[in-house]
Amino acid sequence: MRARVSWMNEVDDAILEYLQELETDTGHRIALPPTAVWYNLVEELGVLDRSQNTVSRRMNVLSEERLLEKTDEKRGYYRITDRGLAYLEGGLDMSDLERNED
Repeated sequence: MRARVSWMNEVDDAILEYLQELETDTGHRIALPPTAVWYNLVEELGVLDRSQNTVSRRMNVLSEERLLEKTDEKRGYYRITDRGLAYLEGGLDMSDLERNED
């Protein structure tokens, strides 16, 4: 099991892993809106049992933490970043993900 910081949960890992799997053989990273990610993770794959709002909210948090990037502000499409891939591969220092709650 991969180490997580206190603000992360299993939804975050599922989202990041799913978007990582969508990377093409040429290295192109597919961008999707939260609705499509939710549909695939919950309805098609059955990996999560969470609401669409939860997935959308978590994708926004992952974007704020630079693990995802929002590629289309108007439509809300996201794709995984190099930082997100580094997290999944265990190459990111967990202290880089800790939030300063002052």
